[in-house]
Formats: sequence, C-alpha cells, structure tokens
Amino acid sequence: MRILDTANRLFYDEGVHTVGINRIIAEARVTKTTFYKYYPSKDLLIVAYLRVRDDYIRDILTEILRTSADPLVRLELLVDAIAGEAQKPDFRGCPFINATAQFSDPAHPVREAIARHRQWYGTEVEALFRDAGHPSPGTARDDYFLARDGAYASANLGDPVAAQAALRRAMGQLIEQASAGGRND
Repeated sequence: MRILDTANRLFYDEGVHTVGINRIIAEARVTKTTFYKYYPSKDLLIVAYLRVRDDYIRDILTEILRTSADPLVRLELLVDAIAGEAQKPDFRGCPFINATAQFSDPAHPVREAIARHRQWYGTEVEALFRDAGHPSPGTARDDYFLARDGAYASANLGDPVAAQAALRRAMGQLIEQASAGGRND
C-alpha cells in the first residue's frame, strides 16, 4: 500500500511522466524487488493510481446518492463536491485529464482506464439529470463535463474562486432546466 500511496501523491502533485520509478521506490521505502513484485511496470502502477482516483469519485457519488433521494438536491450536492475539490490547497486539476495529456495512444492501458472512468462517470451524471427531469439528459451530461473540466482547469491555473463561481453559474442553469423540465405546468 505504501507504493500506491506514494505514487498517488507524487503522480497527482507532479504528473505521471515526471515521476520515476526510482523516486517512488525511495519515497515508499521499499526495495526494487518489492516494487516490481506488485507493479511489474510503471504503466500498471499508473493504472492502479487512476483506479484509486476512480474509487474516490465513486465514493463521493455514493455518498451523494445516500444523502438525498431528491434528484435536484443530488445535483446541487454534486456541484458542492466539485467546487469543494477545486478549493483544496493541494488541488492540481483532474487527475484523469492530467494523465490523458501524457498518453496519446487511445489503446494504451492508461487511456483505456481513463475511458472506462469517463464512461462510468458520464453514465452516472446522465442518470442524475434524467432523474431530475432534464429534457435532454445526454446534452446536460456533456454540458456538465464542459463546466466541470473547465472549472478544474481554471482552478488549477490559479483562480479557484472564479472557477467555482463559473461552475456554479453553469450548473445552476442546467439544474434550472431540469427543474423546469420536470414541471407539469
């Protein structure tokens, strides 16, 4: 676990290509034999790191679903969770977008792990909008990711307050569309 914990911290803080295996081994205080026993390649360690990040987001979504049965409240809680992440002092952007930028081949195992995460996440977000009564949940999902990804990039570039405000405006419009779509006027 020390290896993955160390990789999680270093990969997120500095990037998956920047951090070498020898540094992870040294900071995790393990031998090369131990490292390669668990992770025969750096790519496999990066995939494991992304799985940790995927689990984290799944846990957030699970908590949101557990917290409220109201679909509109669930969307608000999602916005709060995203805004909260972007406000953390150690925030470095979306780990999936950051890793994607470093692997160009869509058939690479790292890109495949990212695609699986994004597919799952997109399905979940679309379901949230559908449950909330949005007239076009697929379009809302796309708009959500544009707002979220933009907010994460903007916050990572140095203005988390403006990023949070823009995210809340964009998501407020999507939630309003969902609220209006569910009305029987």
